[in-house]
Amino acid sequence: ELGISATTVRRIAKRDLGLTSFKRVPVQIVNNATKAKRLVRCQQLKNRLTTDVLKRVFFTDEKVFHLDPPFNRQNDRVWSAGRKLSIETSRLLKERAKFSPRVMVSAGICFHGKGRLHFVDEAAKINSAYYVNSLLPKLMEDAESLVGENFIFQQDGAPAHTSRQSQDWIRQKNPLFIAKDEWPPNSPDLNPLDFCIWGVMLQHYEKVQPKPSNPAELRAILQRIWDSLPHQLIENAVLSVQKRLHLCIKENGGHFQHL
Repeated sequence: ELGISATTVRRIAKRDLGLTSFKRVPVQIVNNATKAKRLVRCQQLKNRLTTDVLKRVFFTDEKVFHLDPPFNRQNDRVWSAGRKLSIETSRLLKERAKFSPRVMVSAGICFHGKGRLHFVDEAAKINSAYYVNSLLPKLMEDAESLVGENFIFQQDGAPAHTSRQSQDWIRQKNPLFIAKDEWPPNSPDLNPLDFCIWGVMLQHYEKVQPKPSNPAELRAILQRIWDSLPHQLIENAVLSVQKRLHLCIKENGGHFQHL
């Protein structure tokens, strides 16, 4: 409407108005009912998870890694002195498979370190039976190995986690665990694996060259990345849960990433 270019607008905003641009952060939708639950449960967890108790919590989660990971179009650029039409196709176009092969992993971490990286069977469906029979025993072994018998098992609200079969099995093995009605819903922002570890692993994987050509190679790379994660990263992520609980309460159960 003013007849000036977008470049000029950005220059005015930055230089003349002193504005700063920030990337928008994708988050899950949290309605009022969910906010209310998050608020109550965060308050309860904050009272329960003192620093000493937090160090005994074994946080767990599952994650899917694709052979062809998504890329950031904003930062993935090709520089050329000529026009776009003169750039070689192999440099300008980034091919992606329509259905990229993937690998699902399951793991747990705590203040004392990380457990093993468990690979989910390719054809497996993560239901209660598979979770109880194939994943939970391994995760429990990892937790006890790192923390001792007095560990506190944590998981999110996935259906396989909150089923009666899973809850009863965990309760028998670990009565101190954080039950399904105690962990805040829609809260990847409170699990260190979700808000930190998986993202760090993805950043490392994006730098791997050449990329793996099959799931077996991807599993080997993910194992190497997992083994190389520094203990200080995990320790800091776990301890930050207390601060995150406080911020979630401050925002009445809403999003707090902006803080």
